[in-house]
Amino acid sequence: MKSMYKSARSTAFLLLIGTLLASCVDYLDPYPNGNRDSEDLWQYQDMVQGLVGQCYDFMPRNYNDNEGVYLDGASDDVVITSTTNNITRLAVGSLPTSQDPFRTYWDRDYRAIYSVNLFLKDRRGYNTRFLVDIHLDSLVKNRLQGEAFALRAWFQWDLLQKFGGKGMDGQMLGYPIVLEPVDIGKEVNFARSPYDECVKQILADCDSAYKYLPIAHRDFLVPNINDRAYAGARYWGRFDGITTRAIKAQVYLTWASPRFNPGNDLTRWDMAAKYAKEVMDFKMNTDAVSKGFTKNKAVNWFDPNFPGIIFSSRYQNANDAMERMFYPGGFQGTGSVGATQELVDAFPMKNGYPITDPKSGYDPTKPYENRDPRFYSTIFYNNAKAVKINTSNVMYTFENWLNGKDAAGPPVNSRTNYHIKKMVFMGLNFSDNSINRQPHAKFFLRWSHMVLAFAEAANQVEGPNGSKYGLSAKEAMGYLRSRDTPDGGKGFTTDPYLTEVADAGKAAFTEFIHNERRLELCFEGQRFYDLRRWSTSLDVLNKPVHMARITKNDDNTFTYDLTVPVETRSFKSAYLPIPYDEVLRMSNLVQNEGWDAWK
Repeated sequence: MKSMYKSARSTAFLLLIGTLLASCVDYLDPYPNGNRDSEDLWQYQDMVQGLVGQCYDFMPRNYNDNEGVYLDGASDDVVITSTTNNITRLAVGSLPTSQDPFRTYWDRDYRAIYSVNLFLKDRRGYNTRFLVDIHLDSLVKNRLQGEAFALRAWFQWDLLQKFGGKGMDGQMLGYPIVLEPVDIGKEVNFARSPYDECVKQILADCDSAYKYLPIAHRDFLVPNINDRAYAGARYWGRFDGITTRAIKAQVYLTWASPRFNPGNDLTRWDMAAKYAKEVMDFKMNTDAVSKGFTKNKAVNWFDPNFPGIIFSSRYQNANDAMERMFYPGGFQGTGSVGATQELVDAFPMKNGYPITDPKSGYDPTKPYENRDPRFYSTIFYNNAKAVKINTSNVMYTFENWLNGKDAAGPPVNSRTNYHIKKMVFMGLNFSDNSINRQPHAKFFLRWSHMVLAFAEAANQVEGPNGSKYGLSAKEAMGYLRSRDTPDGGKGFTTDPYLTEVADAGKAAFTEFIHNERRLELCFEGQRFYDLRRWSTSLDVLNKPVHMARITKNDDNTFTYDLTVPVETRSFKSAYLPIPYDEVLRMSNLVQNEGWDAWK
């Protein structure tokens, strides 16, 4: 009963601090009854903790938004079914200032930064007494201090990815660095900091966090059982030391890429490789405990405790958002997005060779036969069957031919004649009497991210077969290609193409890694950022994307035309816009190039 009271009291305080932080303009207005304000909160330990804990609720919990699969609609991986969707308008060059899909993230990130800045200011959060026992109190305050720095790094990194870019003044700019608890929604006039300064601030916050945090929230790393009420696995899902290393690997990877590294400073690639390798080593050597992490284990999108996770959102239990948006109308979904023909063509054949290689055995008249098992776990294609998990029961057969029930045309079907299987729980059938909904979460950082980051960076430093890091880029990519798929498909046990492309040298292996990254991270909201950082022009973004036009013949065979354009992209800038109203309100803010009408 006592523990239930404590839990209820903590929940109430978190709801209170959430209310205090809810306003976009006044982040800490007095509570409506007038007896709580920003000074009063320091008298309540739970509210002080809430300054940190609330920030996790600002993070997305799934891939069904403009930071997830919809953002892939601005790349060559996805076509959004609605032609009036804001991301579609971004992609075709017709986004009005009134429909900025990223405006809300600017506010969200600065709300979170305000909250942790308040905690960090004058070490006031750290100096709060949370528990009577000195040792246990130190566990709590060190964790919270580390989380505050890590959260600030996280939300700054989000600002840099979304809003960093070349300004109209020709300078490479980031976001306004704010290290004090200043309400950016009030009468302020901040300027954007240089891009490199933003990078250095994020890295510095990661290092500060690392000093306070345990390397990971695992019970086996907390030898004193009595400490596990305040340390260990119960804090899984919060920032820890190894996560800050993963963030640094991601930051360095982008900072090292051609768009943001015109001088090709190899030390940035080197640091990306080192930090990614540090995370990989932790997972393989320390986290590889009984029933823990194994590098060849398939991703389980429905397990919030999947060992391959490095950092994940809080999960949504019994959720069907991904199934609903990915299934076509005939399977009681909304068909909100579809994979492009370009993405389909990026999957190799079952022998590992690209479909453009004579050794692949690809037959364009039967384009879906003998493909890489990853294709079958990712894409629903014409005549594919949705088979219920652990059974042979066919729940649905896709009919994407002209006049078929799943063909492009209706607003509940994909415009490309492909639907998406990745992240879909194959035990969910909306026609069942009892619908089996599973947890969903967003896996922000996982094993695959680190393998891909390491391979890309190590290849730039020393080529595919180097030994500087104790692991070659080629060997790292072998880890990914040898894994089984989430639906039981087998990875490559022999991989002659991997050897051939590695022996072809750095440039060929770079293209190979780019493609593997595309396959691994599709529909996760990463492709747009990757295309942008890899190129210094708009050409890679401004290519038409294609669909499959399928005709069913009288003998029940099919004829495929895979060259039909479905959408033409027209980006005027490689960068996203600074929110229009913020530019109007703060004269010191420089808009990104290409957004002349937004200044």
